[in-house]
Amino acid sequence: MSRDSNYDHHISIFSPQGRLYQMEYAFKAASSASGLTGIALRGADTAVVVTQRKVPDRLIVPSSVSHVFNVTSKIGVLATGMTADCHSAVQRLRYEAADFEFKYGYSIPPAVLAKRMADIAQVNTQSASMRPLAVVMLIVGVDDEKGPQVLKVDPAGHYLPFKGTAAGSKEQEATNFLEKRVENIPEYSFDETVRTAIVCLGSVLGSDFRGNEIEVAAVQGKEGKFRTLTEDEIEEHLNAIADDADA
Repeated sequence: MSRDSNYDHHISIFSPQGRLYQMEYAFKAASSASGLTGIALRGADTAVVVTQRKVPDRLIVPSSVSHVFNVTSKIGVLATGMTADCHSAVQRLRYEAADFEFKYGYSIPPAVLAKRMADIAQVNTQSASMRPLAVVMLIVGVDDEKGPQVLKVDPAGHYLPFKGTAAGSKEQEATNFLEKRVENIPEYSFDETVRTAIVCLGSVLGSDFRGNEIEVAAVQGKEGKFRTLTEDEIEEHLNAIADDADA
């Protein structure tokens, strides 16, 4: 038996190499449990999230299966990982956003919400009586001063703002795709941002999509509202991508 095998029984015990194995397992579950890949991208005045829509059972109503959620009118989240943990995290996001607005009289900025969720996640890594949520949250929203924002929160309580990021089973491949375009991303228009995110997802998965096979949600401008694009709107973007590829 490996010497390190005794150090993964509790989340609060470090191995001699300085590793927390339970946290590594949580990251593995968050990236692979749902089998999905999510992309978040921030353009000049737009923040977009894109992910697959996988209906696990033909008897399930397709419209009820989603990993993209509204938090407030200006903030949304793409949650990848274990489905029940995703729903729990979204419920807490909504509670924290509503509590902030009740206390202070204005909508919570996306960065403050991300920091609050990261703080809660970090506390769950300190006690053997708790379990970290196997969820990676890609939070997009509008800051009244800074405009559209993209933030990523992981199970360990680490959070950062991004120009573009990914989560899920093909995270590294998607990150490599976005890194090649990092100089241009901040200048993208709404359409360019949406289409680049869709192209990125299609590239890493090696497949084409129909409008009902992916979820796209976006927030545009400082006064914009977070909303999910309809199938017809997604089809328009897919057709434009196909036309550009043929040109």
